[in-house]
Amino acid sequence: MALSSTSVAEEHPASRASLERPIDLVHLSRMTLGDRGLEREVLALFDRQATVLVSRMRSASAGAVTSVAHTLKGSARGVGAWRVAAAAEAVEVAASGEGDVSAAITRLAAVAEEARAVIAELLRTN
Repeated sequence: MALSSTSVAEEHPASRASLERPIDLVHLSRMTLGDRGLEREVLALFDRQATVLVSRMRSASAGAVTSVAHTLKGSARGVGAWRVAAAAEAVEVAASGEGDVSAAITRLAAVAEEARAVIAELLRTN
């Protein structure tokens, strides 16, 4: 079961418009105290981590999937990738026996790829 934008919004002080973007740049700026170099570094780390962790989930046991998804959820929240965080949480729920793990991972991979595309553009232009 995926988190809705409303439940993510209740947990995080982001505007609805921010929740609809792959990366909440206002949140990212707040987390990095406006340091553009740090923003770039954090985004590059998240980009690599998302790739590795989604790949790892595809071949892991249910218990390992839960742990890896939890790690990605925390990282996503740190950079303001709210949709990735919600999809990672949906993977956690599915891996605990409440859903289709494969479908949840596929959804997570799609939203992570969307965030990674935005990150690539941000890193190119900034």
